[in-house]
Amino acid sequence: ADPDEPRRVAEMLGRLSLEHTVITCVDRDDLADFGAAHWAETIRRVKAACPAMTLEVLAGDFKGNTELVDIVLAADPDVFAHNLETVPRLSRQVRVQASYPRSYKILEHARKRDAITKTGLMLGLGETRDEIEDVLRDIAALGVDILTLGQYLAPSKRHLAIERYVHPTEFVELEQYARGLGITHVVAGPLVRSSYHADGQAQLVRDLRKAKGLAPVT
Repeated sequence: ADPDEPRRVAEMLGRLSLEHTVITCVDRDDLADFGAAHWAETIRRVKAACPAMTLEVLAGDFKGNTELVDIVLAADPDVFAHNLETVPRLSRQVRVQASYPRSYKILEHARKRDAITKTGLMLGLGETRDEIEDVLRDIAALGVDILTLGQYLAPSKRHLAIERYVHPTEFVELEQYARGLGITHVVAGPLVRSSYHADGQAQLVRDLRKAKGLAPVT
């Protein structure tokens, strides 16, 4: 990892005057801490340079090591996001290096630390409606604050094929179902991705921080 990257990211964002930013990275399983310290330093630098901006981090699963998650959370990102991606039955097929139980564990740990949490699912990979609803119940039981549901689109012919295109009406139904379970904020639709219209969540994040008794974004 480039040790100067946190400073450069913070400097760049400081010049842009954004209301909300999402930072993500590839999995760094080659590093002893899977990049946790680098994440934390980047978050601290960005928040110091952009005190009025809300910051969302979309992180990996750190191989299930919750102590490493704590390193990231200690830097106080405004949203801790980690995607479940798909239903348990398809998890190993869709996410070769990850697992549903491990991702669930990471989100559960972040929630226990009172972090504002976010997750997302890609639909159209062969999951059933019952399986989707089972996962939505899992997410609701965790108390995840923000959920995105979108259509899977194969990046290339080498990737998993699309099993079906989910009708927009079904996305509406699933959004209503998720809200009925008590999930605070749900965005669902064919073009939705994990960072879809994330800038519109800035006020939501401020409200959630206030509700949880967290320090306000200045």
